[in-house]
Amino acid sequence: MTRKVLAWLKSPLMVLLGLSVAGCVNNNMRDLNQYVDQVKARKGGHIEPLPEIKQIETFVYKEDGRRSPFTPMDQGEEEAQQAKSNGISPNRDRRKEELENYSLDSLRMVGTLEQTNTMWALVETKDKTIYRVKAGNYLGQNHGQITLIDEKAVELTEIISDGQGGYRERQASLALQE
Repeated sequence: MTRKVLAWLKSPLMVLLGLSVAGCVNNNMRDLNQYVDQVKARKGGHIEPLPEIKQIETFVYKEDGRRSPFTPMDQGEEEAQQAKSNGISPNRDRRKEELENYSLDSLRMVGTLEQTNTMWALVETKDKTIYRVKAGNYLGQNHGQITLIDEKAVELTEIISDGQGGYRERQASLALQE
């Protein structure tokens, strides 16, 4: 008997569902058709033509005794030996000091201090930390070693690359900022 009841309930439920779906269909699509016709009737826009691609002239390289442009230029052997044998190079085995993490232009000399016949310079970083340095200490990012400290400046010798595989020395200073 339960099957009959379920079948009896399913039939009206299916009919009701079918009617509700059929009620959602509207055959009056006149407004939609009018809108589509309006859009199709609009005049098309103008599209710019693509730019003309210029043909690049090709070139065939013939050596004819010239050097290849894809190999590095030969440096005279004498120049190469001189650049590498001048004996100047940074000591990469030593431990870096704290002030070598700063570029020289970001450091300021703010004073001096003399203690037991040793002249110390007070150097300030951008983050307002003050360090005490003496001759022989390093500062700046170019392996700069302090050679002289007086009341007005810190003199140092930097070791910079010469661009040819070697190094050269350059004098620099840090003047007192008041």
